[in-house]
Amino acid sequence: MAGSGRLTTHVLDTAHGKPARGMRIDLLFIHGDHTHHLMESYTNADGRLDQSLLADDQFQQGEFELHFHVGQYFSRLGLELETPFLDVVPIRFTISEDAHYHVPLLVSPFGYSTYRGS
Repeated sequence: MAGSGRLTTHVLDTAHGKPARGMRIDLLFIHGDHTHHLMESYTNADGRLDQSLLADDQFQQGEFELHFHVGQYFSRLGLELETPFLDVVPIRFTISEDAHYHVPLLVSPFGYSTYRGS
């Protein structure tokens, strides 16, 4: 069922103290034991996407997962880690109402944090 809500994200690189520019993000819809890849996008200079992940007719309730490609991002910056830890950070969440869902990610090569933002 299409709604009037929207889904956005924002990625901050806490290791360097700046927005994570150029990070690949995939959006998946979870349907039972299957996943459906909905889109791939890259963050802009502000660590945000230039468009909402879901909005207008594409917005729907259900279970979703964002895949943040943090290993690729830090590697592209030239960060050579002797013992790499994070590669793809998956965040699974449920959209249960027609509202603005904002899923930010605070990330470093060795840890991350997220929350439902506004």
